[in-house]
Amino acid sequence: MTALAPARVAAVRSAVDAILPDLIETTARLAAIAAPTGAEHSRSAAVAGWFVAAGCASPWQDALGNVVARIPGGGRGPALLLAAHLDTVFPAGTDTIVRRSGGRLSGAGVGDNSLGVAAVLAVPELLRLAGETPAVDILLTGNVGEEGLGNLVGMRAVMDAFPEIGAAVAIEGHNLGRVTTVAVGSRRLRIACTGPGGHSWGDHGRPSAIHAAARLIAELDAISLPGTPKTSLNVGLIEGGISVNTIAPSASFVLDLRSVDPDALTAVAGEVDRLVERANRDGVSVSTTLLGERPAGRVSADSPLVEVAREALDAVGVEITFDASSTDANVPIARGVPALCLGLTEGGNVHREDEYIETGPIRSGLTQLALVALGAADALASGRLETRRR
Repeated sequence: MTALAPARVAAVRSAVDAILPDLIETTARLAAIAAPTGAEHSRSAAVAGWFVAAGCASPWQDALGNVVARIPGGGRGPALLLAAHLDTVFPAGTDTIVRRSGGRLSGAGVGDNSLGVAAVLAVPELLRLAGETPAVDILLTGNVGEEGLGNLVGMRAVMDAFPEIGAAVAIEGHNLGRVTTVAVGSRRLRIACTGPGGHSWGDHGRPSAIHAAARLIAELDAISLPGTPKTSLNVGLIEGGISVNTIAPSASFVLDLRSVDPDALTAVAGEVDRLVERANRDGVSVSTTLLGERPAGRVSADSPLVEVAREALDAVGVEITFDASSTDANVPIARGVPALCLGLTEGGNVHREDEYIETGPIRSGLTQLALVALGAADALASGRLETRRR
């Protein structure tokens, strides 16, 4: 039986209909548990409890807050990982109340990524109701550190701990129909300028750290970036100085470099390093601190995993859109493990406290996820989906 056999599709649809009300309730309950990046442990503990309640014996947990449960497969072979990140962009103290209006849920992190985590939690019951045993083991994770400067630390730890992973699907609540096959890599730096400081009048002529930082930013902005492969450079934060009449003794800024190509990212990072080194002059010292680094890469368009996703979305009547983004799928892709990222529903206001999701399309999104999981497991068991783990 293939992922798109009519009997399988019908069984999965029926199972999704049966669990959908509970899935929506779980989404709301998860969103009510604060989970800032680096402080996900309360949500992690709740997810571990839900896995046990779903019949997953002794979920694996680590000190970071990652939780991994296993659905035993019917045969031997590499395992499939279904991953949804636990963390949100919102700091501690953010209002976590979820509001319901008709077919809409709204609240901080409700779609990014409470719905994704709820979907992972629902997979054991969904497959049971559908009468399906996956062809290989499926690992289910709520992982930490996906947002912001989390640097994909959770996904890195899960991939390290489970070398049997042969393919991975990252799950996000928003953007049903989007399939991310290109991993946007990034390098984030804090660049600090330090000078002697002094009085703006009495010590006129001494170098200013702010002036040095401004000159360096202008030089960075002048770097020629390729349009293909798409590569970007952005200074997103800047701070420094003491007062209007003080020659600034310090200034710093945060730089974000991105590219879909690892070689292009390395090239622009090298140019940044050259300009930073050159800026160490005239009484001002310049240093860099690496804040985060995400690998770039892509899954081949003819990968069986991509074809499984294409066929699953076609089965639920949703138009597919391939895109490039930075997700948990970056880590396995960079390690030679086929991976992609799927969305589950429609919504908006992502990364705002009034974020919302539409509950109606979740039926299609969850059906898609189950069909992709079963199809990918079949491909792993048959050897069609190959891993070249690095």
